[in-house]
Amino acid sequence: MLKLIRYLRGYERQCVLAPLFKCLEALFQILVPLVMASVVDEGIANRETNHVLVCAAVLVGMGVVGWVCAVAAQYFSAQLGAGFGTALRDDLFAHVLGLSRADVDELGASTLITRLTNDTNQVQDGVNLFFRFVLRCPIAIFGSIGCAFVVDGLEGALFCGISALVFLFVWLVMRVAVRGYRAVQQSLDAVTLSTTEQLEGVRVLRAFGRERAEVAEFGDKLQRLWRAQVRVGDVAGLMNPLTYAAVNLGLVVVLYAGGVNIDAGTLSQGALVALVNYMSQILVELLKLANLVNTLSKSEACARRVNEVFARRPSMADGALDASGLPGSVELRDVTFSYPGAAAPALSHVSLALEPGQVLGVIGGTGSGKSTLASLLMRFYDPDEGAVLVGGHDVRELTLASLHHLVSLVDQQPRLFTGTIETNLRLANERAGEKQLAGAIKAAQAADVVEAKGGTDGAVEQLGRNLSGGQRQRLSIARTLTRAPKVLVLDDASSALDLACDARLRHALASDFASVTQVVISQRVSAIRHASLILVLDRGCPVGLGTHEELLRTCEDYQQICESQNAGEVAR
Repeated sequence: MLKLIRYLRGYERQCVLAPLFKCLEALFQILVPLVMASVVDEGIANRETNHVLVCAAVLVGMGVVGWVCAVAAQYFSAQLGAGFGTALRDDLFAHVLGLSRADVDELGASTLITRLTNDTNQVQDGVNLFFRFVLRCPIAIFGSIGCAFVVDGLEGALFCGISALVFLFVWLVMRVAVRGYRAVQQSLDAVTLSTTEQLEGVRVLRAFGRERAEVAEFGDKLQRLWRAQVRVGDVAGLMNPLTYAAVNLGLVVVLYAGGVNIDAGTLSQGALVALVNYMSQILVELLKLANLVNTLSKSEACARRVNEVFARRPSMADGALDASGLPGSVELRDVTFSYPGAAAPALSHVSLALEPGQVLGVIGGTGSGKSTLASLLMRFYDPDEGAVLVGGHDVRELTLASLHHLVSLVDQQPRLFTGTIETNLRLANERAGEKQLAGAIKAAQAADVVEAKGGTDGAVEQLGRNLSGGQRQRLSIARTLTRAPKVLVLDDASSALDLACDARLRHALASDFASVTQVVISQRVSAIRHASLILVLDRGCPVGLGTHEELLRTCEDYQQICESQNAGEVAR
């Protein structure tokens, strides 16, 4: 928690005022039993009605002032907690976006979602309660003990013993609860991961009739989460009954000792009433303290998980060179890359060079490393050996922001966001004019999609679920074209298009974006046969590099691909 104190910057006033008003409320609460003692000993015993009325007015006044202080403390602490949580989530989200794809893969998307939402909320609640009760509870407890000493020294010592016993309970429970809450959050990560996978793959699950099996597996994970919550709940649940038992046993002793002292004439009835009230106040404050410790235990466990994300430094350092103005040339020099924990490299010793405006076609079987090549060009990963050059410079020398303006990728799984067609297109270029948007839509063969939706103001639902796969792909290509990149990477971006639409798309890109270097990754020979250069991959290794005609003569793998698609005979 201490590492997150920096997010309180700018809320110094609230950090002071929230505990201060709570302390004032506690002070007024401590004075109430003394006034009640005066009512009993002086007003009721001596039948002085005026004294009783004056004390009643004083109690009402203190109650109103205490209420005002409580409301003010609640306001400032809520303001503080909300500001803290907002700053924490903003910084954490920005930090996650700054991590490389390898870092995100290693941490896991599900646990990042949990830490960005549930964990930060728990930490925010802990901060809110901390500033409301961190001073109020100790002041109320020790103030009540001090006043008990003033009323009767023996009773004050008894209060000290009871409070020390309860503090011991709280400390022991907190030690066990922190570990338990950490286990609960880990189980929650597993449930979040399972939920994400099942919701995203619901069509696959239904296609294979896996609903019951997935429901059973999800139930098992929920059972593990439930058991973890029950275990920590059993421990945390001991706090309130133990506190009640200790304080109520103490109250019995206070009443017994007070009765003996009253009979002996060493204690007044009003003083006994005050002592009982102080014992009740201590009970209430200790319960509040127990709940505060319970919440802080959760917050501590969640804060550690948040700090684990902050402690993760990006594995790829940003370059210093601005890529603006660089040409759109692409070169791979003996590139080899392996995913973490993989048994074999995803790419092995790949070398090629493209001049601005040339088209590279990449083809190969599933798992041959085609998408890995696209990721290296975008510098989602760094190669283990060799170098990837764009514009004549190693991508590791370029700033990521400028590199991603120079090189743009259309992924094989297009992602659209809730909003309109125009807001989705402007994600790539906020300053794009209407003419530029229209040109991108036309080139991407998406004009009919826009027209069917009533123009660029047409609604796009979450992940584009109100659009077909081909419509999503065309809008994704149009979105990328609005950025006017110098290097365009199409990673199987037209797989959902029919052959005629795909041909029109390739023709439009060749004519309207002739100066743009293109890297076209596809399973179709027809999509890459007219490329300036074709790279054939097999299990990450380059087995062919040349034009369509050259590969038909020299590359057996390419010949087999063409024959399987009935393209070889047509090509000849």
